[in-house]
Amino acid sequence: MERPLILVSNDDGYKAKGINCLVRVLMEFGDVVVVAPHTGRSGKGCAITSEVPIKVWEVAAEPGLQVYACTGTPSDCVKLACHSVVPRTPSLVIGGINHGDNSAVNAHYSGTMGVVLEGCMKGIPSIAFSLCSHDEDADFSPTFPYIRRIVAEVLQRGLPAGSCLNVNFPDAPSYAGVKVCRQAIGSWVNEWEAHTHPRGGQWWWLTGEFVIEDSDEGADRVALNNNYVAITPTKIDFTDYSLLAEMQGWGL
Repeated sequence: MERPLILVSNDDGYKAKGINCLVRVLMEFGDVVVVAPHTGRSGKGCAITSEVPIKVWEVAAEPGLQVYACTGTPSDCVKLACHSVVPRTPSLVIGGINHGDNSAVNAHYSGTMGVVLEGCMKGIPSIAFSLCSHDEDADFSPTFPYIRRIVAEVLQRGLPAGSCLNVNFPDAPSYAGVKVCRQAIGSWVNEWEAHTHPRGGQWWWLTGEFVIEDSDEGADRVALNNNYVAITPTKIDFTDYSLLAEMQGWGL
């Protein structure tokens, strides 16, 4: 019987600890192909490269694993992998493990989510995994049992067409449990820091702090704050169906 084929990418680059830890867990479930950026691409969301050519090259191989580096964005990696790298349609597309929180509206900026949204658009069950720590040497081991359980469930059950999973882990040695959540309400404030250039004029550095405007325990960022693993089912269809119905009566 043919083993599942799992396509993996991220936005931290193929050398990041998170993706390399993830690969070792996923190899328990099937053959793994990694196509990931050659360097960090955090915050790229679903961006694609259209103005310049991109390159992809093999950097490592062993039984059950091939690793490729790519000069493109996370979404580029999935597009190119499905077009020219993988030998057949993957059973799963997985992004991560990301170094940093991708809950709430952060999911819209995330290159890790760009990976799974691209996989989802191609009709492949897709899962994003993120740890709420930016430490390059973060301890990912508490996430492994949960990743195994989630991957096993999705391989067995699949996911509805147009839906993917955004999974976030607290930065903690153990977790209180799992909650299936909605996206929390929150926003970034004080986002830009101004500096004076030595040769004149101003330049700006993106910074800021994230403010949660939500207290519902069913919201992903709130669940994380309470030490729960937060799983947020996410759709690629942005349509607001309630507003769509209301607008039918606008007389436009």
